[in-house]
Amino acid sequence: MTRSVRRTSRWAAVGATALVGALVLAGCGRTDDGGGGGDGGGGEAIDDSPASGTVEVWAMGNEGEVLDELAARFEEENPDVTIEVTAVPWESAHDRIATAIAGGETPDITMLGTTWVGEFAATGAFEPTPDGLVDESSFFEGSWDTAVVDDVAYGVPWYVDTRVLYYRTDFAEQAGVEPPTTWDEYKEFTKALQTAGAQWGVSLPPGGFDSWQYVTPLAWQQGGDIINDDGTEFTLDSPEWEEAFAFYTSFFEEGIAEPRRLEGGEIEQAFINGEVGAFYSGPFHVSLLLDQGGEEFADKFGVAMVPGADSRTSFTGGGNLAVFEETDNRDASWKFVRWLSEPETQIEWYDISTDLPSVQSAWDDATFAEDPYLSVFGEQLQDSKAPPAIATWAQVSAVIDQELEKATRGETTPADAVAAIQQQASSIGTGE
Repeated sequence: MTRSVRRTSRWAAVGATALVGALVLAGCGRTDDGGGGGDGGGGEAIDDSPASGTVEVWAMGNEGEVLDELAARFEEENPDVTIEVTAVPWESAHDRIATAIAGGETPDITMLGTTWVGEFAATGAFEPTPDGLVDESSFFEGSWDTAVVDDVAYGVPWYVDTRVLYYRTDFAEQAGVEPPTTWDEYKEFTKALQTAGAQWGVSLPPGGFDSWQYVTPLAWQQGGDIINDDGTEFTLDSPEWEEAFAFYTSFFEEGIAEPRRLEGGEIEQAFINGEVGAFYSGPFHVSLLLDQGGEEFADKFGVAMVPGADSRTSFTGGGNLAVFEETDNRDASWKFVRWLSEPETQIEWYDISTDLPSVQSAWDDATFAEDPYLSVFGEQLQDSKAPPAIATWAQVSAVIDQELEKATRGETTPADAVAAIQQQASSIGTGE
């Protein structure tokens, strides 16, 4: 599986939704006075003594394959602890966690896709983050929000991803255009890339799996949102959402975007051979393009913050770490999570995994601050956002995907699409 496919899977909650829904309704044994509740309270604080005992960790994809290397350092600093890492494929991770919760056979720690937190936290399976474990303000705001459900944090953000605009610098120079900052400039920029030789000015998914990640920022950039401030009602039929759909579909109507989804592996080659002039993606695509395009291609592409409306907000994803309520080694589990959140550890983790730090101060290191690509991602993370941590997000986002596909095909209007999304989302509910 390519790294790009792993990243796409990371941001989606797939499979076992019905099972998790049943666990939510059952409460998974959580009593009204258990855990953090809605008052923001965390668990008992963790001391600074060395960790001991065995800690079982589930980690997904590439992270599961290389975490042992970093865990060995924690074991050196804590000679009486053993970290046992189980690598879980992304495509089966959601189901495996749900099954483990249902059967009461969970590890101590699990890695989570950021959009899974609300769904699994609602089962009562996770322990609230202990008071004082980490400094909330040290994380990117959008990233920290992915760990919070009803004002209670469940775990911490481990690493972050966000989307920026990849573009062919040689085409842009030939057309005499600069990276866009506004929607109008973006439309003209992608058209200009076509005049310079690209068949398609930008590659966008025409609906389907996870396409909500591309259209939702367009609503956020105008001040729109997915749910109201008190988290009780969806706001998916607002003027901002209708305008987001209209702007997105215009790229297909005007022949700027290909009406076909390019999967992992295709987008790199289409970009390198000049078929596509621009696309949105995370930081992992930098190394893919440099590897596949060769040294001479390094001067033919660049990255820029996403163009916007009132703001330039992008989507943020990544991976979080959560400790199960039924852990057999609570203190050592949280000490390992805390250690993984330290800036020095996160810099070392990037060297091992190429995962971007969730802690802002780590970005002061020259590895990120002086890199022409990574520094842009750091800037974009200052204006990035995640969907609300609600138990039903997998179902709601699937509705957005379906209606967006109808809209890009011309089978429905933006107004009718967002009305349908609102109606179905309201029927699904938030899982409260």
